[in-house]
Amino acid sequence: MKKMQILQVQGSEIRVIKVKDEEYISLTDMAKSFGGNDQIKNWIRTRRTVEFLGTWETINNPDFNMVGFHQVSFESGSDRFIMSPTQWAERTNAVGLMAKSGRYGSGTFAHKDIAFEFGTWLSPQFKLYLIKEFQRLKEIESNEYNLEWKVKRILSKANYKIHADAVQKCIVPEKKWIKEALIYADEADILNLALFKTTAKRWKEEYPEQTGQGLNIRDIASINELTVLSNLESLNSVLIKQGKSKEERFMLLEKVADEQLKLLRSEDFLKTLKYTSEDIYLPSDDSDSQSTHEPIGSTTD
Repeated sequence: MKKMQILQVQGSEIRVIKVKDEEYISLTDMAKSFGGNDQIKNWIRTRRTVEFLGTWETINNPDFNMVGFHQVSFESGSDRFIMSPTQWAERTNAVGLMAKSGRYGSGTFAHKDIAFEFGTWLSPQFKLYLIKEFQRLKEIESNEYNLEWKVKRILSKANYKIHADAVQKCIVPEKKWIKEALIYADEADILNLALFKTTAKRWKEEYPEQTGQGLNIRDIASINELTVLSNLESLNSVLIKQGKSKEERFMLLEKVADEQLKLLRSEDFLKTLKYTSEDIYLPSDDSDSQSTHEPIGSTTD
């Protein structure tokens, strides 16, 4: 995921950065065409702005310092009241408005909710164009994410054929007394247990609504999980051909799944699809399954 995004709004370049998976928009960039940082100072010193910021923090920040906020709110009634974003954060432990510096440049950044409110102060027209551009990029982001998910799902299905071929040639002939469908289901659940920590049958029991919609555990998997699943299918097919036991294969597959998921979560480098626009980015994926582990050996229906 790109940590910074650029919005083009009425000829101005406005930075958007990610802070704990939330979008923060540069007020500094927004104010450039309206007189610069003085606009931020004038905006934040009004009682209305202080009340708005305090309300936002009360709703979104459990660590918000209400005592400090009430003191600031009292002071905001004075004509001599001056408040910078840094002072606001220090006195109230606020998180929605902050001064930042670093690789993406310096300036005052605000959570998108607050940035849109600042946009109203600058110009209602500018605010509407800002919201429109922000929504456009979020829509592109969603479309790209869905497309990449579909590609990963196709790859996992393709590798499943390789996995199924190994099962058919190496395991089915040795278990002629067991229904062939149960053998395939049991082998699929080795992968499910290693990756999702549950079986297909248990998942169906726990999520009847999704099951009723015709979905299965792999249909709701994240991109990271589908990437690892594809790798596990290829690895398991090799292990099957090597004659490894179910227990041996499961131990290795689970170890590989845990290691790869951890790596993908920390590095976030799933950028397999290329687009003409460099401004497109993907959200970080933290939705990987954390289901309860089930003993190996269970079968699906």
